[in-house]
Amino acid sequence: MTSTSSGPGEAATATHPSDSVSSITSTQRTVLLVVHTGRPQAVEVACAVARQLAASDVAVRLLDTEASDLDLEAAEIVPADGDAALQCELAVVVGGDGTILRAAELTRLVGTPLLGINVGHVGFLAEAEPADVDTTVQAIIAGSYVVEDRLTLDVAVVSDGKSYSGWALNEASVEKAARQRMLEVVVEIDNRPLSRWGCDGIVFATPTGSTAYAFSAGGPVVWPEVQALLMVPISAHALFARPMVASVDSTLAIEILAQTAGGGVLWCDGRRPVELLPGARVEVRRGKHAIRLARLRAGPFTDRLVVKFDLPVSGWRGAAERRRAVSDRAP
Repeated sequence: MTSTSSGPGEAATATHPSDSVSSITSTQRTVLLVVHTGRPQAVEVACAVARQLAASDVAVRLLDTEASDLDLEAAEIVPADGDAALQCELAVVVGGDGTILRAAELTRLVGTPLLGINVGHVGFLAEAEPADVDTTVQAIIAGSYVVEDRLTLDVAVVSDGKSYSGWALNEASVEKAARQRMLEVVVEIDNRPLSRWGCDGIVFATPTGSTAYAFSAGGPVVWPEVQALLMVPISAHALFARPMVASVDSTLAIEILAQTAGGGVLWCDGRRPVELLPGARVEVRRGKHAIRLARLRAGPFTDRLVVKFDLPVSGWRGAAERRRAVSDRAP
């Protein structure tokens, strides 16, 4: 994970021509809004964000698929494609983790940082809550945030003679297509066979995704700054079928054995499904493009775990109290 400072007017460095944004100057501050418009609270929060940004001369850009639900005047409307975040200094996402993952599809190649306002459930990728809207917008206006680069996965598939490539921020999961059947797979790491499993599926995850699907499947929590790839089997019928953490430079792969009835399905971040026929091969490597997340405050990942998972920590005395206790015992 790499942290870099960001300031007012600083836009993504990777740009390319686009007719839809050709009128924007390099000095104009622009923020893309991505919103879960199916949630009334998300719409309300997004409108509040847009109004405050506009009042400080920060232009607001909306996706054409969401603009009618938000009904904001003076906002620029652009197609919901890979050019949507061009020359935006930030993409503010109002919704849950699913909305942030959708927004990541728009920002990955141009390097625009994402800042999430959680209007969902856990919202592990989000940085703020709806109650923090005013302070969040003020931080955006002041440019008082830092940007973290998060590891991604590149996924290559060969199935029935056809090739497919994809990517994921959290995880790429291979799952059985038929509920009543198991996947029969051979697992491989760095071009060497590791084991054969009958299972419901396998999750390949990043450290960022270790608190998502991989966590639910029994995988370890990995701190975001750790450079590693995770492989977590789902309900595997095998003696050697434990979660594994491999080098970030490794290549993880599985082959679905020909006798597997029904084949499987590949999901990247729970999106973009690809059918896997018997005999298919899936390879997972470190992604070429990072996802950039904007952070408003510095703090250890431990604190985020405690807050997001509502972990019980009562009884912890803390360093200051321990020092006082030692001082009180001193003669």
